[in-house]
Amino acid sequence: MDAIENLMTRRSIRKYKSDMVPKDIIEKIVEAGTYAATGMNKQSPIIIAVTNKELRDRLSAMNAKIMGANTDPFYNAPVVLIVLANKDTMPTYVYDGSLVMGNLMNAAHAYGISSCWIHRAKEEFESEEGREILRSLGIEGNYEGIGHCILGYADCEAVSPSPRKENYVYWAE
Repeated sequence: MDAIENLMTRRSIRKYKSDMVPKDIIEKIVEAGTYAATGMNKQSPIIIAVTNKELRDRLSAMNAKIMGANTDPFYNAPVVLIVLANKDTMPTYVYDGSLVMGNLMNAAHAYGISSCWIHRAKEEFESEEGREILRSLGIEGNYEGIGHCILGYADCEAVSPSPRKENYVYWAE
């Protein structure tokens, strides 16, 4: 797929089949995430690729609780890529992690995999339960949750893009 077409046609999907994405595709998507621009190339973010259903469901329950809901905030997607960034590396850590999220979603679309950015990772990993999950995975450091990139196969049609707002771009020629 042409890069510009990929950027213009990707949409957030909020209904997924339970079918697992092949590991080799997940690996390619994650690798693309590691090539996101970061402040001074310090690479402050990390990605946790969650395909374990028990951990995925635990994260979903934590996220739903923060949201004040009793639904699955991951919309049944079987894969959750958690992006965190080290707050001690660069003052740009949130931006760095956000660029990783963008790369992940665009790479997923290029491979025919649907995605959506799910918030509340910050709150999840500020909690004792979230810090315990990181410790159990051998992750140490001053990390802040940036977002969850959920991946899977859409169980719905992608929506058409909204019209671009007026005055989105201003020229200073």
